[in-house]
Amino acid sequence: MGTIEYKKSFFKVADFVSWQKDQALILSPKFQRRSVWKSGTKSFLIDTIVRGLPIPIIFLRDLPIDLDTLRPKREVIDGQQRLRTVLSFVAPQSLPDYDPEKDQFTVQKNHNKEIAGKTFQELDDEIKRDILDYEFSVHILSPRMDDREVIDIFRRMNSTYYQLNKQELRNAEYFGEFKTLAYQLAVECLNYWKNWKIFNDDDIARMKEVKLTSELIIMMIEGKLLTGENEDIIDGFYQKYDDTLPNKSKIYDNFHNTMKVIDDYFKDFLPSSKFHEKTKIYIFFAVIYDLLFGINSMKSRVSHPINKLSSEVLEKIKIGSDYLTNKPIINAEIEKALTSRRKGVTERETIFNYLRSFISNPTEIYAKESR
Repeated sequence: MGTIEYKKSFFKVADFVSWQKDQALILSPKFQRRSVWKSGTKSFLIDTIVRGLPIPIIFLRDLPIDLDTLRPKREVIDGQQRLRTVLSFVAPQSLPDYDPEKDQFTVQKNHNKEIAGKTFQELDDEIKRDILDYEFSVHILSPRMDDREVIDIFRRMNSTYYQLNKQELRNAEYFGEFKTLAYQLAVECLNYWKNWKIFNDDDIARMKEVKLTSELIIMMIEGKLLTGENEDIIDGFYQKYDDTLPNKSKIYDNFHNTMKVIDDYFKDFLPSSKFHEKTKIYIFFAVIYDLLFGINSMKSRVSHPINKLSSEVLEKIKIGSDYLTNKPIINAEIEKALTSRRKGVTERETIFNYLRSFISNPTEIYAKESR
C-alpha cells in the first residue's frame, strides 16, 4: 500500500443529517461493528456536543459518484456509533433501520440538567442550533482506495492503542450517576492530588486518581474500609448505582469538606509522611472523614453538621502520623501493615485503628510501644 490519500475537513451535524436524508451516507459498512452503545454513552455524547467540546476524528471515504443518480456518496470508516447516536437523536426518521427500543434515548440528568429527558424537538431553538452547527473534525479518504486498504486502516485504528487498565475500561462502559460523581470529584480535586504529590501526570493520564476517588466514595457509602485489590467491588458499585445514587449531594459535599480540611492543615505535612504513598492516602482520608462526619454517617437518616477539629486533635493527627513514619514500631502487625504495598482490608484497618487510637489516647499508645 502506498501513501494514503486523504484530506482534512470539518462538517456540521446538519451536513450529516442532510446526507443521511438524501441517502448519500453509508453509515454501516460491512466491516464496521453494529451499534452497541448504551443509553448513558449516547447521553454523554450529546451533552459533549451541546457543551461544544471536542470529539475524536471521524473517518469517511469518498465513493465514486453514482452515474445513474449523479449523487456523491460517502461511507463511514470510523465513527459509526457517534454518528448513529447523533442521527437517532436529531433525525430518527432518517434512519431506515431505526428501532425505538434500541435507538431512542434522551440526555440524562446527571449529564445535563437543562436538557435532561427532552427530545430534540423539545429543546430550545438556541440549543437545537448549537447541536446542528456543531462541527466534527473529519478525515476523508480517497475513492481510489479499495476495500482491502480501508479495512486495514480500520483495523489498525482499533488495535494500536495500549492495553486499557480497569479504570479506563469503566470510563468507556459506564456513564451513570456513580461514574459521573467519581469523575467530577476527581477533576475538581485534581490540584489537591498533585500538590500533595500523591499522583504524577502519568498516574492521572491513566485515571489512577479516579480509581482512588471511586474507592473513597464506596467507603463513604458502606461506612467501612474496603479492599482496593478487588476490582470487582468497584465494578459492582459502578453498575449498582449507574441509574441512581442515593445521597449524591451529601457524598459530594462531605468529600469536598474532607479534602479541604486535609489541604488546610496537612498539605505541607503529607508529602513527607507515610500517607504520601498511594496505598496509604486512602487511610488518611478515612481518618479525617471519620473525625469530621463519622464513618457510618452516610447510612444515618439524620444529617449532622461537620465536626470542627480542635487544634489539639489536629496536632495529635500530625504526631501520630509522624510516629508511624519515623519512629521504630515494635508492634509487628503495624510494622507489616506499614511496609505492605497491598491495599487489603487488614492492612488498611490496622493503620486506621492505630491512628484513631493514637488520636484518642496517645499516652496509652506510647506506653504500649515502649514495653
